[in-house]
Amino acid sequence: MTLFEQVSKDIVSAMKAKDKVRLQALRNIKKYFIEAKTAPGANDELTDAAALKILAKLAKQGRDTAALYTEQGRPDLAEEEASQAAVIEEYLPRALSAEELEAEIRAIMEETGACSPKDMGKVMGVASKKLAGRADGKAVSELVKRLLAQ
Repeated sequence: MTLFEQVSKDIVSAMKAKDKVRLQALRNIKKYFIEAKTAPGANDELTDAAALKILAKLAKQGRDTAALYTEQGRPDLAEEEASQAAVIEEYLPRALSAEELEAEIRAIMEETGACSPKDMGKVMGVASKKLAGRADGKAVSELVKRLLAQ
């Protein structure tokens, strides 16, 4: 079952359970999935890899928005955003730990033959594809920078 089908099925479950937060988050996900499917050149298809990128982006936006609301003293809105981000994160693969991330980056560096900071683009190109949805891009970038500087 594709992520699109899973989300559609879970929308029905959320409606039956009258879970408003989950339903709103799932409808938002489906909206972005449909937009991606109907985009020019998509041929009415959405791969799971593309869906994971969308989910990772939505989860990050939700966490960032919740943090912003907290800073502005709006705990009610922050809680709603955080709970919707939590629903979105359920569909993402388990995030890599710091040790696992470092091992993955070292393997990518070996694979690409990267050995100096000049090779950061090569490493980031492969890493962004391989680690999509499993690691934050900013964390990957900082780690690659640190490892290449050694």
